[in-house]
Amino acid sequence: MASHGTIDDDYIIIAAHAPSSASAEATVLDSQSLISDHINRISKHMRRISLDIHDHPETSYKEVHAHAALTTYLSSVPGWDVECSAYGIDTAFVAVFDSNKAGPVVSFNAEYDALQGIGHACGHNLIAVASLAAALATAHVVERAGLGGKVVLFGTPAEEGGGGKIKLLNAGAYSDHAVDVSIMAHPGTSDDAALVRTAAYTSMKIEYHGKEAHAAARPWDGINALDALITAYNAIAVLRQQTQPGDIIQMQITNGGLRPNIIHAYASGQFVVRSSSQARLDALVVRVKACFEAGATATGATLKVTQGSSYKDHVPNAALGKTYRHFWNQMAHVHNRIPEGQIDILIAPTQASTDQGDISHAMPSLHAGFWIRSEDGDGKQLGGPHTPDFERAAATEEAHGSAMQVAMALAATAVEVLVNEKLLEEVKREFRDSPMVCK
Repeated sequence: MASHGTIDDDYIIIAAHAPSSASAEATVLDSQSLISDHINRISKHMRRISLDIHDHPETSYKEVHAHAALTTYLSSVPGWDVECSAYGIDTAFVAVFDSNKAGPVVSFNAEYDALQGIGHACGHNLIAVASLAAALATAHVVERAGLGGKVVLFGTPAEEGGGGKIKLLNAGAYSDHAVDVSIMAHPGTSDDAALVRTAAYTSMKIEYHGKEAHAAARPWDGINALDALITAYNAIAVLRQQTQPGDIIQMQITNGGLRPNIIHAYASGQFVVRSSSQARLDALVVRVKACFEAGATATGATLKVTQGSSYKDHVPNAALGKTYRHFWNQMAHVHNRIPEGQIDILIAPTQASTDQGDISHAMPSLHAGFWIRSEDGDGKQLGGPHTPDFERAAATEEAHGSAMQVAMALAATAVEVLVNEKLLEEVKREFRDSPMVCK
């Protein structure tokens, strides 16, 4: 990990593209000062909300405190229409700033759920305030510059396996507001990136039903469900040798029987399968399920597969990413500039998964990544996301500074979409023509 500098509070960001007219150029240039000034002005409020969410960790669909903290603040800002418990989801919300003029619709996604037992070890408190600040700054520019269009902030609960964005998507939240682009960013210990790809994943509960018998006196009368599960487990272990880079199969035995002197009538496990694209995941799942069937065939046990949650891979929109990268690099120190062009897409993939992936298959998406420091006093790297070290890192003042810098670049990207018709056309054309998007 390259050394990263600290974040200053007084960045003024400048335009990314040559606008199509002199008036548009003035609007874009003015907007950069408006964005940075506004985010600097509200940063202390964002810090308070971030720490409040961080110090009250809530798991999927139980984010009552976080929902209240965010919606209460939004409701106090003039011009915002806030719908709490939106689309039948208690801890979701939709906040809208409408210019009442024709124009594009830019949206941001705020996450705020925590992990069981280790709190905000994925930094969702930072995601929440980065998206909140970006949405507020974008709306501020819309109002001050007299722009057309609409800004929407979605409160999306349960990213950690609950698929809150997918529920909102399926309920029509994004289509009801005619969203053109979806924008957000996620913290981590990897270098800053614009074109983040994530893995597609699916989870399954596997159960085998057999027949009890005395394991010493008459084992031949039984059907061993645990043997079926172990056979499947070992078959998958062998399969791993023949899978492609980026294919991941994770396994957990959740029930291994009752006692060693009983032929086990029941055994179960949880299995997670990931791959770099939805198409590759679909093909890999077929092979994994064949291993499950092999366990049943070998032992005579009955197999039951219960489908769990699934997330599509995130397909980054290169046009949005290029715009975000430009604005980010205007503010970045030499050590945390995002590389240009294809270098970014080559170094940004992660095998983690997110429900923003499903959003990226429904509309153009930006899911940028930003580095925060998780190190000891000697500069030794500590744990990344989903570790107690990262939970502590997500509460630091420096991490908050990074989130506010991210908010500036996200807002600048959103404003550019609002004022630059050619950019929006490019964004939509890329999405429409992408072979990676599941149409």
